[in-house]
Amino acid sequence: MGPLETFVVESTIPEEADQYKQIVSDAITDLVLAKAIEKIKVVVTPEETLFQMVVVLRSGMPPVKVSDFAQVGEGTFGESEVVIDIDNEAYLPQLLENLWEMCGRINVHQPERKTISVTCDNPLEHISEIEEMIIEDPQRTLQSKLVDMAIRATPEGFRVRYHSLNGNHFIFVATEDIMKKEWIEEAHKMLDELTGGEPSGSSS
Repeated sequence: MGPLETFVVESTIPEEADQYKQIVSDAITDLVLAKAIEKIKVVVTPEETLFQMVVVLRSGMPPVKVSDFAQVGEGTFGESEVVIDIDNEAYLPQLLENLWEMCGRINVHQPERKTISVTCDNPLEHISEIEEMIIEDPQRTLQSKLVDMAIRATPEGFRVRYHSLNGNHFIFVATEDIMKKEWIEEAHKMLDELTGGEPSGSSS
């Protein structure tokens, strides 16, 4: 995972803080969120069965196109195919689905783990179309990914949850017990400390 500007994990049981930080880090990596997150702070309070997470997102994340994570070119000389060499496998499942829809499943092949070939007439005409294909629109998928990340990091059994995404600011609180208003208020204060009080923008 690439470096974040701020990445703080605290626990009232200090020896557990590093474990939680690794779990959060793994979730960020698995969900390809490192480029979207600027700052994150997590506070775990086991004696109150309380998990709090606040996140500041980077602004203006553009849609992910095939050209952002793969090289697209002609296949072997004499064959009517486009070959896609993939750098980031995280986008592979969605890429395959898009190609199946565009070209037909029978024309899409995966000879190697990071290589896809697409059989087609006039491959030169398809190269730019495939390069510009949008695989992921962060604004559409970001909230569900953030919630997924937070749930993965939350201790097992913390099934009572609150979350909000307001502009570039995400808050998540989870517990085993009845959610307390002051826990949510504490999370908002955590966010204020993380941002220095900058405005959060409009709700999403």
